Amino acid sequence: MKIFRGLRSHNAGPPGCALTIGNFDGVHRGHQAMLALLNNEAQHRGVPSCVMTFEPHPRDYFAALHHKPELAPARIATLRDKLQELDRCGVDECVVLPFNAKLASQPAQAFIEDTLVRALGVRYVLVGDDFRFGAQRAGDYAMLDAAGTRQGFDVARMQSYEVHGLRVSSSAVREALGAGRMDDVAALLGRPYSISGHVVHGRKLGRRLAESAPGRGDGFRTLNLRFSHWKPAASGIFAVLVHGLGPTPASPPLPGVANLGVRPSLDPDDINGGRVLLETHCLQWPDALARSLPGGEAYGKIVRVELLHKLHDELKYDGLDALTQGIARDCDDARAYFASLHTQTHRQTTRDRI
Repeated sequence: MKIFRGLRSHNAGPPGCALTIGNFDGVHRGHQAMLALLNNEAQHRGVPSCVMTFEPHPRDYFAALHHKPELAPARIATLRDKLQELDRCGVDECVVLPFNAKLASQPAQAFIEDTLVRALGVRYVLVGDDFRFGAQRAGDYAMLDAAGTRQGFDVARMQSYEVHGLRVSSSAVREALGAGRMDDVAALLGRPYSISGHVVHGRKLGRRLAESAPGRGDGFRTLNLRFSHWKPAASGIFAVLVHGLGPTPASPPLPGVANLGVRPSLDPDDINGGRVLLETHCLQWPDALARSLPGGEAYGKIVRVELLHKLHDELKYDGLDALTQGIARDCDDARAYFASLHTQTHRQTTRDRI
């Protein structure tokens, strides 16, 4: 998938595309159905399929403008993960527009003429049933459809997507993540919820909290990923699977336990202080894996962490001893969770054979 940061970079290519517009936070099953239709329409017209999305989220912009952070939506996915999912859905191009004062004040008609027609040369535009655009959200489907008739591009509207009678939306995904209902999240997304990124340095406190073997001193060492938004939709302690650490892409994922949040038990001088961090401790760190990593470390490596089951909310511990004991309990609970999955799989396999 080609990624364009703004319209200027897109203008270097040939005009013409089948376009959809939206935030696509989470790229849930409703988004996926829309993108499948978009790809089909693009193929029929012989043009690339294109997604226009925004960074920051428009509601983030207005929340900051009015000094009301509570108005900003919790973020399901980072931009990295959103772009990866769009690519997996077969989208040819993505235009990431900076949502700023200029875009927020652009009249709806000017957005159609300057952005859709002149800059992108749209041949087809697909929007959701609640789509609004332009300054003061004055533009709607009827305005877009009328413009298409005048300017020579097709406009279509897709109704909401439902799973078991429930409307699939980013709001529904956020609500399920906030409540820790990870099975519901997976049903809405069509896949387990995951976060990816480069492994970054932390305080290296985890490996000093306890020792997994005499003399090794690597105790509860963690893989640290930064979540590049201050308000994640999920937070707390989770049983997870870590992808991307093995010597090959086909290497099996490693089970682990992870903390997503602001680490309330650490001091403000933490190297990642003030940032939302996903800290993951792998329940097993095979010697063969350590040998496959430079210096036995994973810094700089891109990994993907699937959050499968929430154990509890973040807790503040009084001292490192209490923190060590708390992490040990979380590891035991995560092992119990994975053992239960193994038992369920074994029972299902037995029933299938019968």
